[in-house]
Amino acid sequence: MRTLFISVLALITVSLNAQKSAQIRVYPEQGTQEISRHIYGQFAEHLGSCIYGGLWVGPDSDIPNTDGYRNDVLQALKDLQIPNLRWPGGCFADEYHWMDGIGPRENRPKMVNNNWGGTIEDNSFGTHEFLNLCELLGCEPYVSANVGSGTVEEMAKWVEYMTSEGDSPMARLRRENGRDKAWKVKFFGVGNESWGCGGSMRPEFYADMYRRYATYCRNYDDNRLFKIASGASDYDYNWTEVLMKNAAGNMDGLSLHYYTVTGWRGSKGSATQFDKDDYYWTMGKCLEIEEVLQKHIQIMDKYDPKKRVALMLDEWGTWWDEEPGTIPGHLYQQNTMRDAFVAALTLNLFHKYTDRLMMTNIAQIVNVLQSMILTDGDKMVLTPTYHIFEMYKVHQDATHLPLDLMCEKVTVRDNREVPMVSASASKDKNRKIHITLANVDLDNNQNITLDLNNQKINKVNGRILTSKTINDHNTFEKPEVVKPAAFTGAKVDKGQLKINLPAQSIVVLELN
Repeated sequence: MRTLFISVLALITVSLNAQKSAQIRVYPEQGTQEISRHIYGQFAEHLGSCIYGGLWVGPDSDIPNTDGYRNDVLQALKDLQIPNLRWPGGCFADEYHWMDGIGPRENRPKMVNNNWGGTIEDNSFGTHEFLNLCELLGCEPYVSANVGSGTVEEMAKWVEYMTSEGDSPMARLRRENGRDKAWKVKFFGVGNESWGCGGSMRPEFYADMYRRYATYCRNYDDNRLFKIASGASDYDYNWTEVLMKNAAGNMDGLSLHYYTVTGWRGSKGSATQFDKDDYYWTMGKCLEIEEVLQKHIQIMDKYDPKKRVALMLDEWGTWWDEEPGTIPGHLYQQNTMRDAFVAALTLNLFHKYTDRLMMTNIAQIVNVLQSMILTDGDKMVLTPTYHIFEMYKVHQDATHLPLDLMCEKVTVRDNREVPMVSASASKDKNRKIHITLANVDLDNNQNITLDLNNQKINKVNGRILTSKTINDHNTFEKPEVVKPAAFTGAKVDKGQLKINLPAQSIVVLELN
């Protein structure tokens, strides 16, 4: 018989009360930190149908496209205002040799994608296709380069190929391949998961490798690389310690990876078939990232008290079992309201740490793990996670506003405490205040009193994302089961905001 892990007392309380209350006080005058738009970064790996069929169909496809990029996905990503896109991996990056992906597509060599299902990779999507896509989207490219199986020379020549305007060998080769003007490439990762699929290295060895490889990643003309070292996985604080001690002076950023992964039932679990226990445990696991961030930041502060080196959480999100009937190793999973809550709670939390946390990249953008978009042939559907990123884009480059939050908590499996309300606040350049709120409680509304510390509120507008059940998701047959709607449950009352937040709902408010 399976043990019930959620606090019995909490559940009894939940069952007897249809309404809960919470208090929030926001301090608009204390905001000093900017929420970098790069917190809302994306990740596209050569994995499953993320690239091929997701972003890219080729110029000869019957699916409507612009120069090979499918139009429906392009428009959806433009609407999302994605700030950066990481490519080509992930684990794929350290087996990727960039010269295989340039020149006439029909002449490019094929390779076996050993990391993800043994799929044949034809290299038709390479450097030109990626960087041109970033230009179409108006986002910054983040290139992850090959340390695990590549050479210093190979990496150095790639930087030259992409960014040199001069009469250099690689710039001439780029021009021969149809691109006269160099691209602007700022974010450059020197390896990926070097402790694992990127080479199974010890941190001491990688620190020296990083210093060596990064030395030859030159700045050409007016392009300035922001060099990112391959950082730790989850709770590996020793990796961060060694890298900061031995290589902090050579890096601009240090990466970190954290996935909300279950596994206590012998597998990661279904993306769509789960119960309350699973849901609340997932909320606790995703919130545990705060402690992980705090501990890595503490180590970074010891070696870099002026916070010159940025923390780059360039892989995060949920990781469930692959959908039945899909190709093993392609990591295709559905996306429910549970995933939307993981995104909302995690983003609310990220905003608090932007003095060190410069960038995060959810994994991944299309058809893989906690994706924004799912495609099947010429069909496309937006996921609940997409809607969170679209609703939350109001926080990009806004000033984070500190707040105090008092609400009920429940204790879940492994003694994790889960607050029933999550909140974040920011002020944009037009001085509009945005509040993002999530009611984690599956059964009870939350009556929230929000105080702006004597700042006058004249008008409030809102949008809400919710659904009948936490398992709800969008399919190609029913693409709008979960979608945002207008929210009218917030009223100004004697200088305060009174909010009736429905159970299992996520809301964005704009205050004027």
